[in-house]
Amino acid sequence: MKRDPNIQIQLSSWLLPILTTALIILQFLRPYQGWLALLIGLGGAWIIGWFWTWRLARGLRLIREMRYGWAQVGDRVEERFQLINTSIVAAPWVEVIDQSTLPTGGAPPATLDRGSIWFNDNAPASRIVSAGSRGLIRWYTEAVCARRGVFTIGPTTVRASDPLGLWALSLHDPATTMLMVLPPIVPLPAIEVAPGGRVGEGKPRAHTLERVVTAAEVRDWAPGDSLRFVHWPTTARRDSFFVRQFDSASASDWWIFLDMNRAAQVGEAQDSTDEHAIILAASLADRGLGSGRAVGMAAHSDDLIWLTPRAGESQRWEILRALAVLNRGPVSLRDLLTRTRSSLRTLASLILITPAVGGDWIDSLVPLIQRGVTPTVLLLDSVSFGGSVDPGPTLAALTDLGVAHYVIDRSLLNQPQARPGRQGQWEWHVSPHGKAIARGPAREASWRALS
Repeated sequence: MKRDPNIQIQLSSWLLPILTTALIILQFLRPYQGWLALLIGLGGAWIIGWFWTWRLARGLRLIREMRYGWAQVGDRVEERFQLINTSIVAAPWVEVIDQSTLPTGGAPPATLDRGSIWFNDNAPASRIVSAGSRGLIRWYTEAVCARRGVFTIGPTTVRASDPLGLWALSLHDPATTMLMVLPPIVPLPAIEVAPGGRVGEGKPRAHTLERVVTAAEVRDWAPGDSLRFVHWPTTARRDSFFVRQFDSASASDWWIFLDMNRAAQVGEAQDSTDEHAIILAASLADRGLGSGRAVGMAAHSDDLIWLTPRAGESQRWEILRALAVLNRGPVSLRDLLTRTRSSLRTLASLILITPAVGGDWIDSLVPLIQRGVTPTVLLLDSVSFGGSVDPGPTLAALTDLGVAHYVIDRSLLNQPQARPGRQGQWEWHVSPHGKAIARGPAREASWRALS
């Protein structure tokens, strides 16, 4: 029979074999009924312990299930464990060791159908239970998602032994499943994104099913204007370039540029500028897509993340998934703006989210303004995160350029929705804005086994 590498039976201690060998030697050298009785007792315990453990290896089975494959920071994940013992011997103790990578903000006590339970500090789902012969024990665990990212649930290891603890049994279950934890979406303060295009060059038309432009008049050509907007009859008649001016245009696209340069970040873990910037980007994208706009995103982690503006629910998930795994990178906002300058369309709204209060990126912003891109700057106040750079000169420079800007400090997004540990269970409802809402126990949802 082929040996299963996931099942291991080992001696818990070499003391018993050593004692048995010593008794055998003593019996040969100085025969004595006491040595023989001890030898029979120890040998019998050794054999019975091995048989007991072997039966447990054939009869113990763990089934681990969970409900969903994604969550948001602060949501609770729920799992169900079923420990089945089909053997004729009982397991006086069974240790279930969870090897998941999901960081949690604490787990409430597990609920058992029957049996006893103690907590093990290895992981939130690790448990020590007892299983009777031909018995079933079931328990549920809940844990709060404390951090965004992609994590694995599982694998799981089950450890048991015979009643005397002579033999140790290890059953490894390699089944895993991926869990994506998305950044939270929070209600935003009064942040008005400047509409794309120059003043008077078009107004958003509500409930427009397709993009329609109608030339109402012409104006002098300005640097950055596209040649496709040139009104050639007027240009030929007046011997100077003129471009069409539109009296009705579709709402401008939103481009969210996220500064993930590690040299500009302040703070650690959840209380850092990059985590707050990601929450802000997710919430802004949700707002823009909810209002029917096309929203895109650009950021540079280890590689460039470039999501062109699109509308609809699929774009919402693309942005949230990208934000879930976004990390600090080596590229500055200045370099990001310079590299992507030619790819940005005119008349677009550019939303810059950055903790770089030094303002060395402003020079790279000026050519975009000249091309007709309208920026809105959300400057994360590094001082409130523990930094020391004064944002005053940068704010003054943005004011001189006529760029709309807001200062975001750490208290602005420090809301209960942005922190782990919200109350509620896992009955999922997705709102029109894409927010996953938990509403009471989710016992009727189907369980999905790890694979």
